[in-house]
Amino acid sequence: MSNKMWGGRFGEAPDQIMEEINASIGFDKRFYSQDIRASKAHCTMLAKKGIISQADADQILVGLDTVLGEIEAGEFTFKRELEDIHMNVESRLAELIGPTAGRLHTGRSRNDQVANDFKLYIRDTLDHLDGQLEGFMGALLNLAEKNADTVMPGFTHLQTAQPVTYGHHCLAFVEMASRDKGRFQDARARLNECPLGAAALAGTSFPIDREMTAKALGFDRPTRNSLDSVSDRDFVLETLSAASITAIHLSRMAEEIVIWMSAGFKFIKLPDSLTTGSSIMPQKKNPDAAELVRAKTGRIVGALNALLIVMKGLPLAYSKDMQEDKETAFDALDSLSLCLAAMTAMISRLEVNKDKMRHAAAQDFSTATDLADWVVRELGVPFRQAHHITGTLVALAEKKGCDLSDLSLADMQAVEPGITDAIYSVLGVDNSVASRTSFGGTSPDNVRASVKAWRERLAK
Repeated sequence: MSNKMWGGRFGEAPDQIMEEINASIGFDKRFYSQDIRASKAHCTMLAKKGIISQADADQILVGLDTVLGEIEAGEFTFKRELEDIHMNVESRLAELIGPTAGRLHTGRSRNDQVANDFKLYIRDTLDHLDGQLEGFMGALLNLAEKNADTVMPGFTHLQTAQPVTYGHHCLAFVEMASRDKGRFQDARARLNECPLGAAALAGTSFPIDREMTAKALGFDRPTRNSLDSVSDRDFVLETLSAASITAIHLSRMAEEIVIWMSAGFKFIKLPDSLTTGSSIMPQKKNPDAAELVRAKTGRIVGALNALLIVMKGLPLAYSKDMQEDKETAFDALDSLSLCLAAMTAMISRLEVNKDKMRHAAAQDFSTATDLADWVVRELGVPFRQAHHITGTLVALAEKKGCDLSDLSLADMQAVEPGITDAIYSVLGVDNSVASRTSFGGTSPDNVRASVKAWRERLAK
């Protein structure tokens, strides 16, 4: 029995194992709206160019709307033996309107169809993620504004470094999210060329109007090379690359939430609705949402690696290997969307323990750099010498078991005679953060100005 997709060339149907490995309808059925939208644009163009009659086009368009309605109503039966979404739609169209359905495939191939559908899907997904990133940034800006004056320890090597404001810390993630947003927008701009009409690999002899089709589907222009059109998956790779970087940023913030909720820190709390308990330990309140954001980063980065490996050895043009471009990409982008939603919810409802943060900021000689800067500024000594003086004072305070501010003036003058009691004015954490007024610095005034600037930027 001839396979009805391949026509007269094949004398028997596919083996069961061939059907098993070859079918993609289990996952590419999510393309249904993009596939039907593109088919309608293609059909309209064919009629406009006189390649098919307007009567046939009208019949096809009504049939495609019927198929779309059936799918959206959950009344459509996806058939595995028809392999993919393209053949499932076309087969049902033929059941509805008869042989006229066969005219729809004039001047195109499943190769340019799938590239086109995937681009439309990725474009829609990028728009959705862009909106989610904006919501995430908005939640961070709200948290930053509330905590413009909240002093916390800034860390390097996870060791206390210098006092910063928590608002400033939140704004660091706003910067990261902004770059993520820019990468997604760049990816969208680059993918926005329409492959439909490239056909199998060489273009078509029919007098199609690819500009018309591209415009109808919201693309900037048609792709310029038919070979590249059907074999390009850069748009998926670039999207997954941007998604991976975004996921890494979310994972870093998730790691901080996990650490800061622990008993050793107690900097923050999450509401019961965004945490879980233990089946055996009644006291537990676990930051599982943050932990899962951290873990799902592996799936997203893994999807990028998987597709890079699929594509690395493929000759032009289309190869069936490229069917493996979808499942992991779908999973990765779904995972990223979920992570953004979870992180936005956590940031929106996170409670800050300001006293704990402030107490921690004052520990471990966090104002040592302020002391060194004062020595440079007031005594006119080179910074390296001031660094040495301060280091000696830190060692003395450590030996005495006290903080720098607890050292007596006599203790300090024994190390550097020029030090006066004015030194104590820079040893408080509030004075420290307030003094960091350089562009991009942590001072509360800087934080409030930055929040205002970001809100204006996002509003545009």
